[in-house]
Amino acid sequence: MLIDDLREQLKEIKPDADAIILCWEQSNKESAFQELTKLSLTENFWQHPGQKQILKELQAVKSLRERYQNTIKSYRDLLELVELFKEDETELKNLSPLVSQCQRNIRHLKIEFLLGEEEDASNCFVSINSGAGGTESQDWADMLLRMYLRFCEREGFTTNMLDYQAGEGAGIKSATIYVEGKNAFGLMKNEQGVHRLVRVSPFDANKRRHTSFAGVSVLPEVQTAEITINPLDLRIDTFRAGGAGGQHVNKTESAIRITHLPTGFVVQCQSERSQVQNKETALKMLKAKLIRKQKEDAKSKVDSIEKKSIEWGSQIRSYVLHPYKMVKDHRTELESPQPELVLDGDLMEFIEKNLIREAGQKSNR
Repeated sequence: MLIDDLREQLKEIKPDADAIILCWEQSNKESAFQELTKLSLTENFWQHPGQKQILKELQAVKSLRERYQNTIKSYRDLLELVELFKEDETELKNLSPLVSQCQRNIRHLKIEFLLGEEEDASNCFVSINSGAGGTESQDWADMLLRMYLRFCEREGFTTNMLDYQAGEGAGIKSATIYVEGKNAFGLMKNEQGVHRLVRVSPFDANKRRHTSFAGVSVLPEVQTAEITINPLDLRIDTFRAGGAGGQHVNKTESAIRITHLPTGFVVQCQSERSQVQNKETALKMLKAKLIRKQKEDAKSKVDSIEKKSIEWGSQIRSYVLHPYKMVKDHRTELESPQPELVLDGDLMEFIEKNLIREAGQKSNR
């Protein structure tokens, strides 16, 4: 019956609604709204040197506050309305799309609350590198690339393939995509690390089980003004583009590879026909890497996935296709018995769980 379906749907919403309420109550957003509002109403506020910034912060917290209040009110109203019209099938049918919309609103708001860092809203660069193992790991890296492209499609993100290095027999040696959309980095950053696959190899005539590894690196796009690079520190090479690209591929040396000599960082881009455009994009990736280096390791240790060993023991998630089916995230212990869905881009449950884990770690510091 429809009433049972709606009750079950509202029951599923409750944990997220409770989490949002708790996040709001434990945050300083309500007090910040009150303080900023009071400040904006003071006499001669227009003469305040930080007027523009204060009004910008006030508008942001005011907008979030209104969304929070409207979303929770809608959820509570629906709880009452569903019970009020539990014997009126016509009214329940009218309420059904409202319950579904409420579920979507609460999920989006929960994600926004969990993404508290300034750079979380940024676009990002996602790089995938195959580990040791030749064709096996290269095919696995290609599967991961497809998984992320499907996830981005589900979330409404725009993607652009910046670099694609095909494998020798199958799959890819490496690939880099640019992901554009609200909270792109905030969601994709959880995927950084080593991913492990266990399956019966399609490339093994004896049908033996193989373990493969691939590394994923995620960097936020940064404002170019945040860092200055000395041109003398760069070695810039041009080469002919490879991979998908139509008639233009391999006809002109438009692809760019930039090496930052002091750190050894290497970035490359071949997505555009123009060498100038590829150089601009490659420099953006390099600046993102350098800023991460500055932020994460003031003592000159580079915590970059390209520098870590892509092998057993360092993985963040395992995907087992044989002898049983299971995806397990080793950070949160979350498991899914449906690897096909996960590999088709159904990642949000894993991402949400890890965001909650990180939020808990911050609150305990």
